[in-house]
Amino acid sequence: MTTRRVIIDTDPGIDDAQAILFAFLSGQFDVEALTTVFGNVPVELSALNALRLVELAGRPDVPVYVGAAEPLVQRRLHFSPEVHGANGFGNVEWPLPTRAPTPGYAAVELIRRVLAAPGEITILALGPLTNIALAVRLEPRFVGAVKEIIYMGGIVLGWGNVSPVATANVLNDPEAAKVTFGAGFPFTMVGQDVTRWVRITPDRSERMRAAGTRITEFLYRITRFYADAYLREGIPGFTVHDLLVMAYALRPELFETRRLPVDVDTESSLTRGMTVADFRPHTTTPANVTVCMKADADGILNWYEQVITSRG
Repeated sequence: MTTRRVIIDTDPGIDDAQAILFAFLSGQFDVEALTTVFGNVPVELSALNALRLVELAGRPDVPVYVGAAEPLVQRRLHFSPEVHGANGFGNVEWPLPTRAPTPGYAAVELIRRVLAAPGEITILALGPLTNIALAVRLEPRFVGAVKEIIYMGGIVLGWGNVSPVATANVLNDPEAAKVTFGAGFPFTMVGQDVTRWVRITPDRSERMRAAGTRITEFLYRITRFYADAYLREGIPGFTVHDLLVMAYALRPELFETRRLPVDVDTESSLTRGMTVADFRPHTTTPANVTVCMKADADGILNWYEQVITSRG
């Protein structure tokens, strides 16, 4: 089976855990490294959780690098304990990893690994884009050497989840998002136009737990807190935002997309962090982003369930 070479840039995070474990268990990714960033939790905890995940997946050989601890410009650090728990994993106590993060800095390692294999490595970006923006600024050759970036963040036809117009991953560092969106990468946005409609129901969650593996038990336990957060908003079940990045990377036919010009607002106090798409039919602005507009929720979730319950 041909595998896809990837680096996962992440801020684990409950939905990050779902996505990363799926990536390892699918057997269809060659995961070169995990690079960590602030976001759902502080970066030190992000790295700790990433180490927990690689060990849980039986891949302690995969390096984990610590990255950006704060945004490029504004020191706006708003974590998400109300959604992910204070420890990022729904306040579930899980064994500490047996090793420390790999020496090195995330942005530098992104550059080093991508330049060593130009055109071969896709970056799966699950958090704020700070590490990637830093790599863009540090090394002019970086953009041209990345095969593709697939990013979970933004929305073009709906409301945000942390402001009326912005999503968490973008608003946590709008300047980094603006740099990355405009850098010239082959870039796909898997945003809340699709992710908020793909939800694991209580029935599916119980059915997956019944598989009785260490991984299904871990995921069941950490998602209890997550499910409660959604239920407080009147939503039964919970989303799997970051999982959709993995799904798109392997099976883009499960999505409907549009090529659009997209920029990020960094100026307005009302719309800061908004991902602004130009839908005008005769716009002269070049399209720079492939935007996921619809997703096959059943197809994605059935596939996820099959993979996660198959081993672990």
